[in-house]
Amino acid sequence: MSKQGTIIVVDDNKGVLSAVKLLLKNHFEHIVTLPSPITLAATLREENAQVVLLDMNFSSGLNTGNEGLYWLHEIKKIQPSLPVVLFTAYADIDLAVRGIKEGATDFIVKPWDNTRLIETLLSACRNSSKNKKRAEIPKTVSSMYWGESNAMKQLRTLIEKVAQTDANILITGENGTGKEMLAREIHALSNRYRRDMITVDMGAITESLFESELFGHKKGSFTDAHTDRAGKFEAAHEGTLFLDEIGNLPYHLQSKLLTAIQSRSVVRVGSNEPIPVNIRLICATNCDLEEMVAKGKFREDLLYRINTIHIEIPPLRERKEDIIPLTERFIDRFCKQYDKGNILLSTGAQEKLRTYPWYGNIRELEHAVEKAVIINEDGILSEEHFHFPRKIAAPANKCLYTGRDGIANDSESDREMQRKPLGCSGTVGNYPADAL
Repeated sequence: MSKQGTIIVVDDNKGVLSAVKLLLKNHFEHIVTLPSPITLAATLREENAQVVLLDMNFSSGLNTGNEGLYWLHEIKKIQPSLPVVLFTAYADIDLAVRGIKEGATDFIVKPWDNTRLIETLLSACRNSSKNKKRAEIPKTVSSMYWGESNAMKQLRTLIEKVAQTDANILITGENGTGKEMLAREIHALSNRYRRDMITVDMGAITESLFESELFGHKKGSFTDAHTDRAGKFEAAHEGTLFLDEIGNLPYHLQSKLLTAIQSRSVVRVGSNEPIPVNIRLICATNCDLEEMVAKGKFREDLLYRINTIHIEIPPLRERKEDIIPLTERFIDRFCKQYDKGNILLSTGAQEKLRTYPWYGNIRELEHAVEKAVIINEDGILSEEHFHFPRKIAAPANKCLYTGRDGIANDSESDREMQRKPLGCSGTVGNYPADAL
């Protein structure tokens, strides 16, 4: 395996510097260690570095806890394209996530996993050196419609920044808001876009097949195991693993998922040999996981692992500016699908669509437009073409919570909790999307 060129490691702990240098000696031709960032600017001008591993805090007390951000900005002033990976303690993850917003490539949490550290640094080098080649390879055309609302514009800004990292992402939102589509957009914008995004519906996997589906199995490990089979984690190697409906995963299985995420390895059913996997993890749910944690129905440590970056998609009724543009896109699509020619949307129909609450969100709008296009005969969609239920019900996100005993609980109090709004339109760590 060929070595990368030069890496600069900045950390005020000499023990950390020694350990990292020993770990990276087989992967980099030249390792420059700095116990203080004071000489960092001069070093950058003298060395042709491929990546910088930068500690977030130094004993100098410069900028009171924000030293890493300060020196990140200084690096970017000198070499804007140089990848910077932040080195931080667990308590400073929010600060590191801010660093990603402000130009860092990724971050590593102390105490670090050796494999994860090496992979992150090498990936940063490769992605930097291959930017030109990557630009020559066309990406898949996005089917995501971002809309005209401020909430979606802020969300798009957030996605474009975090997609380039390998940070775990949790997407929340009501049913029908397009969580899977957003996950696919994140994958398409990431450095893993050449690889597959593997989708798993956690609510559809039976408990007996959970380990086999996610981690794979060896031939003969159970009755129907006629051949060796790779699981979803292995299938997503070097790509993205999307776990939909993560809130429906039974409590007693959550520890198995946590182990795989923490170790970045899986053990097939019937085997004792761990298989390393390199994935980008995205999860989605319509459940309030923090409330589930409080009720003992979701592991707190698992929640911390999957929501390094939390993104919430606002419901359609909170971004009315997007209703008509989305409607027109659907009209165009279904006119082509059903060979209907051009169909226009009347002013009355527009007003009716804007005032309807759309508790089924984009999915409900799509179905309403499809029906209207099918029954239309005169080339104009009027308000009469859109028939809505007389009684408008509040959204009922169905989360079957599973307790520690594995028994599903769908009490009235739980259902009431499900109707509570989940919060702001997007958060990164503890930062709201409108602060970006």
